Amino acid sequence: MYTALRATSQTLLRFLETNFQADALLSGLFSAGGMVVSLNTPQEMTKKPAEGLSVWLYRVIRDEHRLNDPPERLAPNLLRPSALPVRLHYLMTPVTERKLGDPETEQLIMGKVLQTFHSHAVLRGADLRAELAGTEAELKIRLEPMSLEEITRVWEALEGSYQLSVSYEVSVVYIDSDLEPEKVTPVEVAMPEHGLIVG
Repeated sequence: MYTALRATSQTLLRFLETNFQADALLSGLFSAGGMVVSLNTPQEMTKKPAEGLSVWLYRVIRDEHRLNDPPERLAPNLLRPSALPVRLHYLMTPVTERKLGDPETEQLIMGKVLQTFHSHAVLRGADLRAELAGTEAELKIRLEPMSLEEITRVWEALEGSYQLSVSYEVSVVYIDSDLEPEKVTPVEVAMPEHGLIVG
């Protein structure tokens, strides 16, 4: 399904939102305080204006390790073309007090993000949302080390001043092929051949 990107983002958003609302220190901010978890960039949240956490998908790359996965066998004579495996990169940025910023609240939100994904590095089953719900998908979440140069390039692309943020990689997300399953002739009899090695 080509909707896997959106479904992955919705899964992350709802998972973080649920954990924020269940936390004693953050529940007042995210339940009744009006803070949100948003898929918008930090700048877009500031312009709305909105406060909370920006979960911005800023990079999509193919997973070279699974690119040559074989087609899926649906039946003895039917093969589904291989899906495109991709890794998603999200910038997590707390946005508070509109443009003024509230460092203590930002650090509180960031600490909860780090704790949540450290404790739950794989999302599966009941954690999955949208089109991923009810599937056997597993989303592996990894805190991604970024150099000062890399993080600076991201913020330059956003055309904004640097804010406290971290990057997470989510893998592997599959984009299904839109080709019809291919009919093949199954092997019915194996005919082993024996050879003689002559020295």
